[in-house]
Amino acid sequence: MEILSSLATGFSVALTPTHLFLIFLGTLLGTLFGALPGLGPINGVAILLPICYTLGLPVESSLIMLAGIYYGAEFGGRISSILLNVPGDAGAVFTCLDGYPMAQKGLAGPALALSGVASFVGATIAIVGLTFFAPLLAKVAIYFGPSEYFVLMIFAFATISALMGTNPVKSLIGLTVGLIVGVVGVDSTTGVLRFTFGEAELYDGFEFLIVIVGFFAVSEIMLMLEHHSSDDFEMPKITRIYITLKELLTCKWTMLRSSAIGFLVGVLPGTGASIASAVSYTIAQKISDKDKTFGTGDMRGLAAPESANNACSGGALIPMLTLGVPGSGTTAVLLGALMLYNINPGPMLFVEQPLLVWGLIASMYIGNIMLLIMNFPMVRVFTKILQIPYWLLVPSVIVLAFVGVYSVNMSTYALFLTIILGILGYFLRKLHYPMAPVILGFVLGKIMEDNLRRAFAMSGGEVGIFFQGSVNWILWSLTIFILFVPMLAKMVVRRYQLKR
Repeated sequence: MEILSSLATGFSVALTPTHLFLIFLGTLLGTLFGALPGLGPINGVAILLPICYTLGLPVESSLIMLAGIYYGAEFGGRISSILLNVPGDAGAVFTCLDGYPMAQKGLAGPALALSGVASFVGATIAIVGLTFFAPLLAKVAIYFGPSEYFVLMIFAFATISALMGTNPVKSLIGLTVGLIVGVVGVDSTTGVLRFTFGEAELYDGFEFLIVIVGFFAVSEIMLMLEHHSSDDFEMPKITRIYITLKELLTCKWTMLRSSAIGFLVGVLPGTGASIASAVSYTIAQKISDKDKTFGTGDMRGLAAPESANNACSGGALIPMLTLGVPGSGTTAVLLGALMLYNINPGPMLFVEQPLLVWGLIASMYIGNIMLLIMNFPMVRVFTKILQIPYWLLVPSVIVLAFVGVYSVNMSTYALFLTIILGILGYFLRKLHYPMAPVILGFVLGKIMEDNLRRAFAMSGGEVGIFFQGSVNWILWSLTIFILFVPMLAKMVVRRYQLKR
């Protein structure tokens, strides 16, 4: 009853005219960012965060709008995947496998309709899970001390290195880059200058907005300039934009199963929609693909990743809100947004900022319904947007990004730093280094360092404090499991194949 009462309070916040407009605007813009190839939720939030902050929006209003962009982009990523075979973001890669073949068969409309329903189901299950699971985890996390938070950060980094991307080593290098960028400036404890190279402008370190706009928006623009424009694609014709009940029922168990998988994957720190969609698609293929139709336009192969990546976006908010540990790259940006407003996410957030938390959760219920209603009649509009020439799209995005950075910092030096980080991000991406670990390392590094020092201050410098208590032992066990079990499993499989 306490949770339902809190949720009712959240709806009183979310249902104000201003917040309803911001929910609609956020979900609409998010869908557009998701639909445009290469942009996705991280870039959408990164580009619009400085604008929200500059306009002086209250923290709950900014977070509601940015969250709308986040899960709206997960909805929108399916559009270019189905129509052009070009994923809107990494989480939509597996949508291409069966979505595009359906479009080639003349089923672009039903494919878009099915993906919209699957996205709605996945997001709804995730929001319900967020509503009931997050407050329970927050109550447990209240008992976390500095040593528990430090070990939790190690577990988060281990999860990122083990699960993000095809190369864990590159994920670790990305984490290291983020950690190095995060420690630039004056050490708040000792007053020592770190990596400032005599530049006074770096004494305060890198602003969060500079980092995310540089690493994501600027580097993405540079990559977009290398690719062909959407004019090179022939847009499939869209006839009916609905799906029949019979078609929907064939996918019901796939959607429910994939939504649960996506939600659980999202709760793990540092995983993201790409892993959720990959795992759900693989499991759906093993369970349902008896006729070997996956990859040729099977509706279940489309429903699985779409349910999972939208469920993952809701699940990823749980560790961010309750533990202060982002569950994905985009939630790392949202975590930084809260820090801009001097709000520290963690277990006390539900106690100290109940209107913020429950207003956000309630807005997700409303935004999810808005997205379902919006995505059917506006499908043809979104397909026209995909045909925007890159000579117009690229300058528009970069102007938005730079105006946001300059308006917050009022410094041309900040623009130069943004460009430098953008060039660094461009080369990292060209070398196939995942960018999400970079931003996670930047955001979590400072939290990790602060808790390390607090733990040592409490123990008088004794390392044993990190091995005291059941919580620490559970976290260490999970860290070892996540790091070594996949490696051992690969060794066993390889040895078994050699024997055969």
